[in-house]
Amino acid sequence: MSKEQILSSDGIPLEQSLKKAERKNKLKAVLLVAPLFLFILIIYVFPIGDMLFRSVDDRMITKMLPKTFQAMENWDGQDLPDEPVYKAIYEDLKYLKETKTYGKIIARLNYEKSGFSSLIKKTVRKLKKIEEGNYKEQFIKIHKRWGQPEYLVALKNAAPNWSYAKYLKGVDMRFDQDRNIVSVEEDRRIYKILWMRTINVAFWVTLFCFILAYPISHLLATLPMKYSNLLMICVLLPFWTSLLVRTSSWMVLLQQQGPINDLIVWIGLAADDNRPELMYNVIGTFVAMTQILLPFMVLPLYSVMKTISPSLMRAGKSLGGTPLVSFVKIYFPLTIPGIGAGCLLVFILAIGYYITPALVGGASGSLISNTIAYHMKSSLDWAFASALGTMLLVGVLAIYWIYNKLVGIDNIKLG
Repeated sequence: MSKEQILSSDGIPLEQSLKKAERKNKLKAVLLVAPLFLFILIIYVFPIGDMLFRSVDDRMITKMLPKTFQAMENWDGQDLPDEPVYKAIYEDLKYLKETKTYGKIIARLNYEKSGFSSLIKKTVRKLKKIEEGNYKEQFIKIHKRWGQPEYLVALKNAAPNWSYAKYLKGVDMRFDQDRNIVSVEEDRRIYKILWMRTINVAFWVTLFCFILAYPISHLLATLPMKYSNLLMICVLLPFWTSLLVRTSSWMVLLQQQGPINDLIVWIGLAADDNRPELMYNVIGTFVAMTQILLPFMVLPLYSVMKTISPSLMRAGKSLGGTPLVSFVKIYFPLTIPGIGAGCLLVFILAIGYYITPALVGGASGSLISNTIAYHMKSSLDWAFASALGTMLLVGVLAIYWIYNKLVGIDNIKLG
């Protein structure tokens, strides 16, 4: 005997009607999430993917000098290469001159080793004077650098289509003629200094923000509501003004003839003709970044302190504890989730800061983000800028992972 089907009001079997309604609800859910998914894909995933791709993509140079790299395959990189290599260079440069595309390799090879720009330009100008045969001697006659193995080694090292040489450059390392990883010359080691300065500035700014934010947050949490709201407005005031305006204000305050230096002279801490340098150095970077990032430390701390009952401190005192002991053993441990959230937030923001160090810090106060911006806008070495950006991203993710292992992300409280 067949089981009688239950029908819906429109005559369709109930099971089929329920499945149809479920499919419709799933489709609505997907359509609601789709704009957010596309936003994340376009704004975050694609740019990060493109950055990772550019940092290792080195196919342009091999496409423009195919005969040269083919001829260099059997060269050991010790002495000067044989005649076929110079002939291949001549043929490739001649084709690039005819197509007027040699400008691209000038910039690329100059990133590999400084001096390639003048070498290629001079060689291209005198290509028409080169006669068939004896290319090696003619090239060295045009420019003496064609007789220096290090330039041809640098050219050979640019051969792989995919290379992590940019990452090595970001930590002052390079490939030698045998493709071994070695340190660059001592007078050219600048990126390790920049990385250490960036971490140092981020650490001290985070520490200064914590020292200033803790009492402010405690005051916000314990004051009566009307005074607490007024103080909160003062804390949030920086968010209502442009970052550029705030940084420019610090430039006015910190200059040698500015109000802060006038105050130092008036108090007697320095003579008028020996005013301290507060601008275009690390001091200016510390001061400006601490003030700008302070709210990011105050808000997580305040949100945690607001939930701590005042009766806990009174209970500690009633049990014989001094105010200091009660604070250390009761109050401070309860604020650790807010401290963790604030320190993590400020440190990550500080390690990638750009505008403030660029305007206030000068050459001695510039951070790795300023170097990334320079290679993006001025030198146009996008591959190297992408490599530095990827290293910065990996560093931030490593900090997040370490924090999760030591403290636990679940213990973070942002509000």
